[in-house]
Amino acid sequence: MHHVNTVRKAALAVAALSATLAVTACQSSDSASGTGGSSPTPSASASASSSPSPASSAPSSAPSAPPATASPASHSSSGSGSGSGAGSGTAVKTCAATALNVTAHQAANPPVGTGTGAAVFEFTNTSKQTCVLQGHPTVAGAGNGSPQHNAPLKVTPTGTATQVKLAPGGKAWLKLTFVQVQGEADGYCKSGATPTTYPTMVIGLPGAGSHQVALDDGVFAECDNTVTATAVSGAALS
Repeated sequence: MHHVNTVRKAALAVAALSATLAVTACQSSDSASGTGGSSPTPSASASASSSPSPASSAPSSAPSAPPATASPASHSSSGSGSGSGAGSGTAVKTCAATALNVTAHQAANPPVGTGTGAAVFEFTNTSKQTCVLQGHPTVAGAGNGSPQHNAPLKVTPTGTATQVKLAPGGKAWLKLTFVQVQGEADGYCKSGATPTTYPTMVIGLPGAGSHQVALDDGVFAECDNTVTATAVSGAALS
């Protein structure tokens, strides 16, 4: 009976030890399983830290769009506009000497006397381009009809100089009034000087050259080598 109890006690002890070992092993397994589930593996952690996020995949230093600049087309348009407006924006040139034909005739109402008294000079634009004349003339008597032997006359200007535009074939005029010769035959000058005659006069206008002009009838006869001159005019003078 005593032996049976001893065996029984030994069996219970073995059972209790087996139960204790089973519980310990189970706890160890659960602990190992929990630790493995919550801690990422080194490779997973490294992969997570090295992978760029979607937001950082685009380079942060991407070049910005270049600033807007004026296109060449706008410059060309300006040039074109400037070309199309050349007619209104470009000043008309002074008539060249070669573009003018100049004639002279005695004025209809000269001062009292027997000399030339006064003469009207007519300028005609013979070119194909519009040009302008402006100002008072220079005047010289051409000795023996030669401009190289001219005698400048003292000019007293009268009237305001304004620009006269001459279309092709257009005309402009100016008038010279001389100190009149008195008396018959060779005549005389009131000043006591000797009258002077010239077959031609040399008339100059600013920028338009000089022109040797003869009267349509007779010669220029004057006293004192002085003359009163109007500015060139777009209206006919008499």
